[in-house]
Amino acid sequence: MEPATVRSRAGRPRATRGSTGRDPREEILDAAAALFVENGYAATTTRAIAERTGIRQASLYYHFAGKEEILAALLEQTVRPSVDVARSLRADDRLSPAAALHRLAVYDVEALAAAPHNVGTLYLSPEARHERFAGFRAARRELRDAYGALAEEALADALRGTWRADELGAVIIHLVEIAITLRNDGDPVDAEHVADACLRVCGLHEDAIAAARAAG
Repeated sequence: MEPATVRSRAGRPRATRGSTGRDPREEILDAAAALFVENGYAATTTRAIAERTGIRQASLYYHFAGKEEILAALLEQTVRPSVDVARSLRADDRLSPAAALHRLAVYDVEALAAAPHNVGTLYLSPEARHERFAGFRAARRELRDAYGALAEEALADALRGTWRADELGAVIIHLVEIAITLRNDGDPVDAEHVADACLRVCGLHEDAIAAARAAG
């Protein structure tokens, strides 16, 4: 089965309410995110999404083929910006690997903490593991690998040879994604503290972490 992709369609005007000034696709995504998180993906219908958005159900299909495409868009838009930042940081030779890793972790944590309706909780849904969401999974894998590559380069000498890059990447991306759980539990999310923890996994001492934090 082909993975879900985000398509753009020529749509007609909103059906039941006056314009809010927002893009209709963004309104649909926002409504769907709220409903998916509140009720679960399986229990949410396109009719419910349309009603929450304030449009006819038929109008929703001018923008998305169905709720699978909506979920694909939500998942991908939570991870793609961090992938872009990771690429930029890895190409920036003005930063040390530790500073680049710290900056990436801070950006990623803040993005997850700010995502509407804590949509990152959908990462853990059974649906997100389905092959039709391969685009999201590939993007998250690229982000994980970027974390691993930066961490391997930043690794303290005492730990060299004890971690593989993919292991480091997996540990660090899970540390970063603790922001989702903290937010879900109503606890504060401190991006700097999480990023510091990512560098501690690499065996860096506090003075090296402070230097990376300042540079990043």
